[in-house]
Amino acid sequence: MAVKFLSEEWAKEVTDTLRAHEDFKASADMSVQFVVSDAPDGEVKFYLDATSDEPVQSLGELANADVTITSNFETTSAIFSGELNTQMAFMTGKIKVNGNMAKLMTQQVALGHWTSAVSALDVDF
Repeated sequence: MAVKFLSEEWAKEVTDTLRAHEDFKASADMSVQFVVSDAPDGEVKFYLDATSDEPVQSLGELANADVTITSNFETTSAIFSGELNTQMAFMTGKIKVNGNMAKLMTQQVALGHWTSAVSALDVDF
């Protein structure tokens, strides 16, 4: 059964999947705050905290995130569904990134593992 994108159930499914993915856990050491404008229920904030052995993706705000990524719902959905490459979204101005860009760049392998880990989730975008 599909989980609704940007819902509590979706965040829990992602968390469970990342915790079971050894390659992601071994490579990730970052925290990212996401801000999504114009989602169906208004602005949505969620975060990924992979600074410990138990990564968490959750709705809400994370104090002192390494990086904050802001985009609209259409762009966010396209990125998380695999239809749009994050680097292309950045280069074309579809996402805004603030914070520790160097840390984000060093985490490209981890982000690839994140994509691989969550690609099999049944998500209703």
